[in-house]
Amino acid sequence: MTFQTRSTIPEEAAKEGLLAVVIARAVVAGRAAASVADRWTSAVRAVVTPLGWGVVAGAVASLILGYGWGWGELVVIGWGLAFLVALASAWLAGRGAGSLELTLPVDRVAVGEAAEASLVAHNAGRRRFAAARLELPVGTRVLTRMIPALPRGGTFDERVAIPTERRGVVPVGPVRTVRADPLGLMRREIVWSDVRTLHVHPRTIAVSPLTTGFLRDLEGSPTRDLTVSDIAFHALREYQPGDDRRFIHWRSSAKTGTFMVRQFEETRRSRLMVLLDLAGDGYEDPDDFELAVSTAASLGARAIRDARTLSFVTSAPARAAGGATRAAMRELPTASRDRLLDALCLVEADERATGLAETVRAAAESVTGVSLAFVVTGGARALPDLRAAAARLPLGVEGIVVRCTHEGEAAGRAVGGLSVFDIGYLDDLRSMLARTASVA
Repeated sequence: MTFQTRSTIPEEAAKEGLLAVVIARAVVAGRAAASVADRWTSAVRAVVTPLGWGVVAGAVASLILGYGWGWGELVVIGWGLAFLVALASAWLAGRGAGSLELTLPVDRVAVGEAAEASLVAHNAGRRRFAAARLELPVGTRVLTRMIPALPRGGTFDERVAIPTERRGVVPVGPVRTVRADPLGLMRREIVWSDVRTLHVHPRTIAVSPLTTGFLRDLEGSPTRDLTVSDIAFHALREYQPGDDRRFIHWRSSAKTGTFMVRQFEETRRSRLMVLLDLAGDGYEDPDDFELAVSTAASLGARAIRDARTLSFVTSAPARAAGGATRAAMRELPTASRDRLLDALCLVEADERATGLAETVRAAAESVTGVSLAFVVTGGARALPDLRAAAARLPLGVEGIVVRCTHEGEAAGRAVGGLSVFDIGYLDDLRSMLARTASVA
């Protein structure tokens, strides 16, 4: 009895193990089949048009009714519709061109400058590439072109102009070819590239170097201005009456027989802040705001070119803190001119942005060591608003307000120690800075 029990236990265990393996393999096979079926149905849904689904349904219904009722005409119609579906499927067979590349020769342009995308199709296959329609999304629009039939080794090169009338970031692509049968039963899209990005920068002009707002500081940077007392040695010159005798270079004086004194390069420190008002109530129309963006961009680009320490600040929507609403500001990157202009491609006037005075106060609390501040706003800001904003600047900071009114009259005035420039065109900024006594 014991011998029989010992012999049946391994047999039952073997049967259970075999059954588990069969079940496991069946589950794996079922999942693989379901995955294949899902991919196939997704591909079919992406290719067949609504008209094509109607033809397929008509073919199935005609064949069922025709064979069920013995109605030969329906059978002929059903097979005819099925034949059309088969022809449409054969029409879309093949991928087409061996390669299709999308490139942007220049990925940064200013408003109004020419920009284009380059499309190069090359047929490296043995078969002739049939003509196809090409679609290129550019921003919110879709541009279409026709690619002609390409023989083996044939190349098609097309340049597509990109509109740059407005500042912003324009997504270009992905480029895709569209092949459809003549009846419109099936439509196949093939994506060939990723999305490329074109930055349309605000228009800027070259303005005079911003020589105001410098503070003498031994830890600053040497300049080209010469002085008789500093730490950056420049040269020796002959002694003149009134020179400090402490700076006489006695060894050189002994060699030349004439008193020689040291000259130094003056070291200065300067931190410039450009504040762009984004509050919607500061501008009467969108052209005023675009002029303000271009003005602020020109000032920031000049400061970066002069290697001055720059903080570029814009308004931001007010934030809630502890149940109260606090003014907010946002600082844009100024590591390079391109990074600053890239960021300015995205700024927009916002009705939720904090007011000008609150933004200036928030910037003054966050950015320290400022010696010169440019506040760029719209023509809708009255002089009392500008004075209230300037009062938030720290003591000792020179403030210059630039009000932008598109096609307005240029004017300059001083209001209580605050310089106010009114400009109507971007070129007015250059002339106002050039002829103002406080800015060379």
